[in-house]
Amino acid sequence: MTASDTSRSRGTEPRTVVVTGLGATTPLGGDVASTWEGMLAGRSGVRAITEPWAEQLPVRIAGQVAVDPTEVMSRVEARKLDRSAQLALVATREAWADAGFTAPAGEDAALPDATRVTVAVGSGIGGVTTLLNQWDVLREKGARRMSPHTVPMLMPNSPSANVELEVGARGGAHSLVSACATGAENIGYAMEMIRSGRADVVVTGGTEAAIHPMPLGAFAAMMALSKRNDEPERASRPYDKGRDGFVMGEGAGILVLESKEHAEARGARIYAEIAGQGLSSDAHHIAQPEPTGRGIIQAVRAALADAGIPLEEVLHVNAHATSTELGDLAEIKALREVLGEHASRLVITATKSMTGHMLGATGAVENIATVLALYHRLVPPTINLEDRDNEVDLDVVVHEPRPLPAEGRISALNNSFGFGGHNVVIAVRSV
Repeated sequence: MTASDTSRSRGTEPRTVVVTGLGATTPLGGDVASTWEGMLAGRSGVRAITEPWAEQLPVRIAGQVAVDPTEVMSRVEARKLDRSAQLALVATREAWADAGFTAPAGEDAALPDATRVTVAVGSGIGGVTTLLNQWDVLREKGARRMSPHTVPMLMPNSPSANVELEVGARGGAHSLVSACATGAENIGYAMEMIRSGRADVVVTGGTEAAIHPMPLGAFAAMMALSKRNDEPERASRPYDKGRDGFVMGEGAGILVLESKEHAEARGARIYAEIAGQGLSSDAHHIAQPEPTGRGIIQAVRAALADAGIPLEEVLHVNAHATSTELGDLAEIKALREVLGEHASRLVITATKSMTGHMLGATGAVENIATVLALYHRLVPPTINLEDRDNEVDLDVVVHEPRPLPAEGRISALNNSFGFGGHNVVIAVRSV
């Protein structure tokens, strides 16, 4: 039972949850503005990996962040943080300022009560880079040369804990982990905390930095990655007959969510409403989607019911669409099944075609893209869709951004799925 269900059973309406701050660092740019501009321009952030270690791998391309986090934080601070936490802090600082906050919570009367601010930020693989690098140090130089920051750097909850320290949150710090659905599941959890009255402000999202020879080699061994090493910008190809797997990316996406009353009381700008979530699990395979889309259907229906959104109000879907045939087609089948004839009136985009698959960060960055699509009433295109799969019979935006209706309330869905059969759908409504 969700907080929304509990409130309704008590005869009270759950609190409305709105987005007041956005922050991101991605392969397209070092902030939200440059990332959004890159998406609208249909620019790929996928590049050849130039580090020498890539030469030994069958896959030598990735979506590395456009701005290295160590360029925008002090050297002392950076050396205490795994790269995933560095990215999370960069995005958090932007989101917190974008929400109109000028200092950590509780420092003066103009800021939120620190005990009513919480954090929900996750990472799919956490501090894997620190773990592997410090193992190398141990073997090659001995234990005395290991970093004293190793344990707090590699903890899966490290990004959440460092975000909590950054914004002064004393209401709790949480780190849900659900593979590539991590970012979205943390946003759904954040929404429930505000709905239920456990928090007024939640800093939420996901982060990932796993472009290292071991994870890259492991995904390649699964035959999950594209091997278009000679044309990296064209490698991520959702829905295209020529797709040959996904492209690993890295990045972070952070949102500041608030209760509507709290945001309005302080005169905050509101981007959109996080209206509902749908969760399910496939119970099918550890690394493959259930081919009929059964679990996705369940999650989409749950999100629509939780949000109380009628089908005709849903005009846009930011799809999971990683560029694998099984995943792409299961999602299309599920949307067709749930939405029926209305599915043909949807505008669908797959922004992984430009960012690559940022694993635990991807659901958060794509939620930001969904929020901005409603806020600006403009949907970014899918790139590299040149020879469409015959089974993809829905309206996928290509080449140019597509405008949404300029007037009236509209809604959108963001789909995120992960190894283990995790399915998360977030429903977003315009304000």
